[in-house]
Amino acid sequence: MDTLEPAGNEPAQETIESRVIAELRNVYDPEIPVNIYDLGLIYGLEADEATGVVHVRMTLTAPACPVAESLPETVEYVVRQVEGVSDAEVELVWDPPWSQERMSEAARLQLGML
Repeated sequence: MDTLEPAGNEPAQETIESRVIAELRNVYDPEIPVNIYDLGLIYGLEADEATGVVHVRMTLTAPACPVAESLPETVEYVVRQVEGVSDAEVELVWDPPWSQERMSEAARLQLGML
């Protein structure tokens, strides 16, 4: 006899977006010991669940950041490795400029700013 779990007890399905965010939290700014997601460097994230295409809008802490060329490439590589992602594009933007107000509460706590 098969038993079925009631619909209300089913685990929530993990989305591509949530998996991408989890992986972005493993990428750290080389000058500040906080991951780029909680640091507020990710301005936008769109994931098409049907096609697996992900578009990330991100910035850096400053235009003259020493990793201006390599960090977006690292982010693109990391996103492409996420289960369900078929293609990824990272767009580097400067408007609005990054500021400490973009940091999450967890990042502020980690840096002793709270």
